[in-house]
Amino acid sequence: MARVAVIGGGISGLGTALMLGRRGHAVTLFERDTRAAGEDLNRDFYDWHRPRTPQAVQPHSFLAPVRTVLRAEIPDVHEDLLARGAREYHDFDWFGEHPPYRTGDEDLINLRTRRIVLEAALTAAVRRERAVDVRGGHQVRGLTIEEGRPPRVTGVRVGTDAYAADLVVDAAGRRSPVPGWLTAAGCRPPVVDSHRAGIAYLCRWYRLRADGPRDPGRVMTGSAAPFALGGVFPSDNDTFAVNLVLSTGDPIRGALTDPTVFEAAARLFPATAAWLDLAPEPQSPVLAMAGLDNRWTGLADDDGPVVTGLVNAGDSLIHTNPTLGHGAALGLRAAQYLAAHVDRIADDPTDYHTWTTRELRPWYDAQVRADRANEQRLAGSSPPSEDRWAAARAACAFDDPVVMRARAQVRHLVRPAADAYGTDEVDRHVTAWLAAHPDFSPRPDGPTREQWTALVPS
Repeated sequence: MARVAVIGGGISGLGTALMLGRRGHAVTLFERDTRAAGEDLNRDFYDWHRPRTPQAVQPHSFLAPVRTVLRAEIPDVHEDLLARGAREYHDFDWFGEHPPYRTGDEDLINLRTRRIVLEAALTAAVRRERAVDVRGGHQVRGLTIEEGRPPRVTGVRVGTDAYAADLVVDAAGRRSPVPGWLTAAGCRPPVVDSHRAGIAYLCRWYRLRADGPRDPGRVMTGSAAPFALGGVFPSDNDTFAVNLVLSTGDPIRGALTDPTVFEAAARLFPATAAWLDLAPEPQSPVLAMAGLDNRWTGLADDDGPVVTGLVNAGDSLIHTNPTLGHGAALGLRAAQYLAAHVDRIADDPTDYHTWTTRELRPWYDAQVRADRANEQRLAGSSPPSEDRWAAARAACAFDDPVVMRARAQVRHLVRPAADAYGTDEVDRHVTAWLAAHPDFSPRPDGPTREQWTALVPS
């Protein structure tokens, strides 16, 4: 059994510690914050200032791998999530009646909940796990490293104390200090790929009224203008978030932090207007997040691992702009692989680095491609028209279960887009849909630029 030190108590750190502990490994989890998600979800969600985790109050919709990993590795956490109010949604629920079952359809279910609910369920399970020692309020200040080719990490430093470990897992998030510690110690630098996304998020949380309407009907959860996106995130316990995505250079971005302006803007998108028409109760101010980037931090280069005894997971390894919701899914997949192979990884992390490059890196690359396209479109530097076939495929998915299945497989990280969409069956169904809609052309359903700028009188 391995001794493992986990740096960071976010979703990836908690998941890694718990899965390792369940397999009998001795785990010490170091978290700098003294506060953890507890029983009062609303207080923890709305009142907990978390500057190192700005995404914590932004809307989440946890993709299918989150549910799949939880059910396979820590099913009590999945059950606790549902008991705390999380809801499951299958992409085929859009149709009311599901099509005939195919193998793999069970992996197309996402969890609709605020991030704090998942954190609370994981925290409760970690506290019950005897093999995991949680050190809250303990900030790791450095690593202990033995010389070698490559050097070997042998533990962590907290204050004046050193804690030995067979393996250290860096789950400290996108601002992890670990890469800096490695280079300062003379190790070869990690391989970092970074892409700044020139987009900003604004959201506001609402709660459905107990005595009011509960359902907007069969409406999509997203709408688009050439320069902005509007979306709704149904969540736990009658809450939902309205979300706007726009270019960081949009001239009315600052004005949207005013709740009146934000709601007026949201009502220009059919998807979000339908939910606001339910007259929900606002639960938060307008919450903004920018400075978004995508970053891959590999601890191996062409010569192999830069160190042994250390691997990274979660946002420390792969941090993506949350547009596609990849973060928690990829983090828990890495945690699952680590837990299953920890003894071998502690001895030599090459296999882990190979696996992450093969299984996780493609989704980073997909996010970068999507963000570059969105940046150009939202900033108005690319033509507003889009490829007719791709647009038809997207529209067809909401009429045709075969195309919806392919869309869901891509969305839930089951298959890359080229594989899911690149089949004769999907091609036939999209072709038939276009034949039935000969006048189809890609048209945004959101506001015009004139309507948008009119939100802020000159």
